[in-house]
This record gives sequence, C-alpha cells and structure tokens, in this order.
Amino acid sequence: MERSSRFISLSGWSGIAAGVCALGGAFTAMQFIEAYNKNTGGMPLGLLEQRLLVAAAITFMTAFISAFIFTYIRSRREGVPVWGKSALRLLFNTAIPLAAGAFVVIRMLQLKEYGLLAPSCLIFYGLALVNGSKYTLGEVRYLGYFQVILGIINLWMPGNGLLFWALGFGILHIIYGMVMWWKYERKQ
Repeated sequence: MERSSRFISLSGWSGIAAGVCALGGAFTAMQFIEAYNKNTGGMPLGLLEQRLLVAAAITFMTAFISAFIFTYIRSRREGVPVWGKSALRLLFNTAIPLAAGAFVVIRMLQLKEYGLLAPSCLIFYGLALVNGSKYTLGEVRYLGYFQVILGIINLWMPGNGLLFWALGFGILHIIYGMVMWWKYERKQ
C-alpha cells in the first residue's frame, strides 16, 4: 500500500546534483557581486540584478533537470512510473507553497527588498517540502524543516543571504542526497 501511495523513486543523486548546482550558482552570484563592488562606477545596479536573475534561473533549471534525470533513472530501474498518481500528488502539494513563494519573491524584487529574498526562498521551499513529504519518503520532511529554520535564522542576519542560500540549497541538499543514497540505493 505504501509503495502505491508514495512517490519513492527520488534518487539520492538528485539531491547531490541539486546541491552541486546550487553551490555553483552561489559561487557565480558571489563573483558577480564582487565584480560589482570592485567596479561600482562601471556597472549599473540594473545589470547586476539582471545577471543575478539569469544565474538564478540557470541554477534552478540545471538543478531541476539533473534531479529529474537521476529520479527518472531510478524510477526506470525500479519499474515505477515517473508520472504516476503519487508523483502528481507530490508535485501538486509542493507546487502550492512554491507558487505562493514565487509571487512573494517577485514582489520583493519589484520593491527592491533584496535582504529578504534568500530567507523567503528558503522558507517557502522548506514549507513546500514539508507539505509534499506526506507523498514521498519521510526524510524529505526533515530537509524541509532545516530549510525553514535556516530561512528564519537568515531573517535576523541580513547581508548573509547568499551564504544561507548556499547552505540551504547547496550543502543541505548534498547531505540529504548522501543520506538518501546510503539508506536506499547503495545496495543496488
């Protein structure tokens, strides 16, 4: 019964790949910010904002695609359909908090409230994981809790958003992926 009601094909490699992509994106963002700070007279703030948005979009897409590929491979190996009922329930239940978070983040960008972007991303992503965890492996819930906690801490540590973003989306995903691989995939 549990196998049919839960999407259990999430791969540990998906988490690791998403974390590596996030660390790459954070490194790229840091390079853009440092270049802007060294040359504040030469680069308009709008150009920095555009570069950071493009880097974020590329990071998200590469993380999503790599996570999907590893999950697809595991799903095929186990003979479980990737887009079964449980996967669709998982997708729907994570999409609601993510969509709400996207609207909040878009509005923050419009208002230039940059100090709240990273904590908001972490909090809404964590809530999405907690909400969707009832349709997949229980460990996803703990990843969600840690994301929310990091986001809340980051609310009181302004100016450190990129560090918290790298910790949450990078390091935590890599640790989560390693735990999932060790627990469910290493014997295969």
